[in-house]
Amino acid sequence: MRRLTTRQWIGYIGFFLVFLLTAAVAVWRGDILRAGLDPQVPFQTYEPPPAPDYADPQAWALLDARAPGAGAANVFFVHSTTFDGGRDWNGAIGDPKADAYLYRVVLPNYAGPFARAGAVSAPRYRQASLYTRLTLRDDAREARAFAYGDVVVAFDAWLARHPSGPIVLAGVEQGADLLDRLIRARIAPDAEVRDRLVAAYLMDTIIAVENLPASIPPCADRRQIHCVVAWSQVGDRDDGAARRRLRRATVWDERGQLVDLADRAAVCVNPVSGGTGEARIPARLQRGATNATGLEWGARPALMAREVETQCRDGLLRHTWPDLESFRETGNWADRRKARPYNLFYGDLEADVADRLAVYAARAG
Repeated sequence: MRRLTTRQWIGYIGFFLVFLLTAAVAVWRGDILRAGLDPQVPFQTYEPPPAPDYADPQAWALLDARAPGAGAANVFFVHSTTFDGGRDWNGAIGDPKADAYLYRVVLPNYAGPFARAGAVSAPRYRQASLYTRLTLRDDAREARAFAYGDVVVAFDAWLARHPSGPIVLAGVEQGADLLDRLIRARIAPDAEVRDRLVAAYLMDTIIAVENLPASIPPCADRRQIHCVVAWSQVGDRDDGAARRRLRRATVWDERGQLVDLADRAAVCVNPVSGGTGEARIPARLQRGATNATGLEWGARPALMAREVETQCRDGLLRHTWPDLESFRETGNWADRRKARPYNLFYGDLEADVADRLAVYAARAG
């Protein structure tokens, strides 16, 4: 048998090491990328970015933006996580990369369904980074609670601009979490504001049933107002993802701290039916999914109806997937862990808020 030369040995060893490194990166890539987003400082010693001034229009991603044919409501929209992280627990407003994702993906897909309800305003805020959504560390929970301070200040400034008339709240992912706390702490105790609330839409987040006040319950059907439409969506066959989502879910406690969901029941209002019923809703009733990514504000996307079957089950919205290229996961590792770059229930939300506004107007007039 021919003996290997030193050069050949070095070549084989080098190839083997490259193979091991490639395999390790493939297995632990998520952990490596996640670690790169860790600020590596305790939140208690962290100096956050400067606070936004909500008297300045630059502190708003949208400020009373009206689409053609918009109605009489005023909509307060709180966006999802767009800031990845790194050295900061909370992102400064106006971060170019975060803003690009906000305007290209989040606003068209998630604020868009409410554009015809009325004037839409969306504050920029010192959002908790994506890293805080990927860990259950106390530092991450504190960063998420810190973001609430900006949202409540923005809400009060927005409310002062709109002292009368119907209001709608809408938020997705982190934004929905923050609105959950706002509803209990700021809206439920104020009868005047509570009576103006048509509905709150808390999209793709887990809310504890016990957190919602009796005066602002989950919406039982589409004719109810002063209520909450909330859900967290998971593929109908993805039981593993459903278990992980419930196991890792956090909710606000009475002191404004994030605690584990544990054995608390989660809210699920089906956005297709507009109610809390657990019956399977056939795809023929779904009003329209869309990928609105990249559309300018006010441009209404084409809707693909009758594509998604839904059911509230064990506190989560289980749904089928449309077999269309528009709804494939895209983007880098971080982007795939943010709000989806499409909305399976765009048309359903558009119809839902229109129905509830009609009920509100009928009772008011």
